[in-house]
Amino acid sequence: MQNFAFSLTKPGISRRESMVIILRFVDKNSFIKERFFHIVHVRDTTALTIKKEICVVLSRYNLHIENIRGQGYDGASHMRGEWNVLKALFLNECPYAYYVHCMAHKLQLVLVTASREVKVVYQFFDHLTNIINIVVSSSMRNDESQYAQGIQIENMIASNEIETRRGANQIGTLQRAGYTHWGSHFQSICSLIKNFDATCKVISTIFEDNVVMSRELIMY
Repeated sequence: MQNFAFSLTKPGISRRESMVIILRFVDKNSFIKERFFHIVHVRDTTALTIKKEICVVLSRYNLHIENIRGQGYDGASHMRGEWNVLKALFLNECPYAYYVHCMAHKLQLVLVTASREVKVVYQFFDHLTNIINIVVSSSMRNDESQYAQGIQIENMIASNEIETRRGANQIGTLQRAGYTHWGSHFQSICSLIKNFDATCKVISTIFEDNVVMSRELIMY
């Protein structure tokens, strides 16, 4: 008899609504294992749609709803509420599919809340958010940042400062930190470090444009 639990998360990289299914199960040697199972694009994030897609994936691999022994999601109301939500829909078919709030999600919320009480940490991420908004919110500035990254990568390759291989030296964008996304604050910092020179160039261009505009207004 198959006993397994699954959790669901929505990645923020894709522009389409998606869900990742992760299975937590007990193998034949009674060891608990957790494995990435499937990623599915969904039309919407209603409980009925998500349940339908999960059931389709499970049935494709001959995994049965009645064997679910747990389900874990983040704190979204349409996932863990009491009525007509994903948790309840699975419990209606399998009363043993006990719900557990995602521990990584709860820990992330605790860490974010605690960090706000440390002034230097709060100010750091506040400044980081402002910098990212300045660059990413404008398509023109974002294009300028990516162009600057391309020039920098070309120069570093020419001077043998970085290695070249398939998939390396990709041009990226600054990543916003999400309060509910585990590890997103670290990824946001890493994206700024990686794109630091290009980001400085964009901000410098904005500053220079504002200076020129101010002079023109004064002269006028």
